[in-house]
Amino acid sequence: MQAIRKILVAVKNPDARRQPGAEKALRIARSLGASVELYHAISTPVFLELEPLRSTSIAELRREALALRLQRLEKIAATARRLGIKASATVEWDFPPHEAIIRRAIRSRADLIIAECHQGRRLAPWLMHLTDWELLRASPMPVLLLKNSKPWRKGRVLAAVDPSHAHAKPSRLDSLIVAHGELLAGKLRRALHLMYANHPSVFGLTVGDPALDAVTLAATYEQQTEKGRREFADFATSAGIPPARRHLVDADPVVGIPRVARRVGADVVVMGAVSRSGLRRVFIGNTAERVLNDLPCDVLVVKPAHFEKRVPAKARGMRVIGPQPLVPLPV
Repeated sequence: MQAIRKILVAVKNPDARRQPGAEKALRIARSLGASVELYHAISTPVFLELEPLRSTSIAELRREALALRLQRLEKIAATARRLGIKASATVEWDFPPHEAIIRRAIRSRADLIIAECHQGRRLAPWLMHLTDWELLRASPMPVLLLKNSKPWRKGRVLAAVDPSHAHAKPSRLDSLIVAHGELLAGKLRRALHLMYANHPSVFGLTVGDPALDAVTLAATYEQQTEKGRREFADFATSAGIPPARRHLVDADPVVGIPRVARRVGADVVVMGAVSRSGLRRVFIGNTAERVLNDLPCDVLVVKPAHFEKRVPAKARGMRVIGPQPLVPLPV
């Protein structure tokens, strides 16, 4: 794989006094020897009152909002330059945020997107991380989600693979995961760890086949588990990972990946994701999304080669919402 030369750092809130996520992203960029573009999309709508603003007023509002946030991003860029990092800053009116980030990353030819994971335990998980999940789902390039502001002190990188393809991932995706893991581990001067959550599913075998009893299912499960062990050993050997840095767990990936990440003290987990929709998504889900909440560290999500971008190329600009007609209350 090619080196990471340019990183798009999505700054969630330029108005915040402290920017721990951006500061961590700068440290990572310096370790990788990459340049950065600090980016923020102004996605909040502008609501017009009953007496609409004039076109000149809207234009002034647009310019002032851009200038103010750009000024704040430039302060972070100045910090990056003092660290010896080539840095630029961009602010745009565009929405929704995940589409805006991807559009900018494609236009600027970024090799990696770094974004802060949204926090907020008081909200439902699907709402709490909606932007994060959509970014993972739609981005054609790797996305590094920062779960916290802690620096990568141990420099341990864990690559989570699925050599049996039990979760319907393309076969070459595992090689890409390892390649990204090796790149990070090499830059951090650490060894790469490799793991596999060996949890074959026998759900499909039980549908419409009353002849399959519990004993048969248990035997089938054991056969699939043994097959997964052999495939993981073969893949790890071909990837040059010694046994001391291989981690095989008999658990669902949603449980197994966070468990191994804690055990090895990983600073970042590298894993793959494929975008699914419809009924298949209901049953299989997206492992990257489901693991996200429980991971104690940052996560780098890699997509299959030639992944098709899913966002319109043209920016949407400022979202202006006119006055809504008054609806009489029911008597």
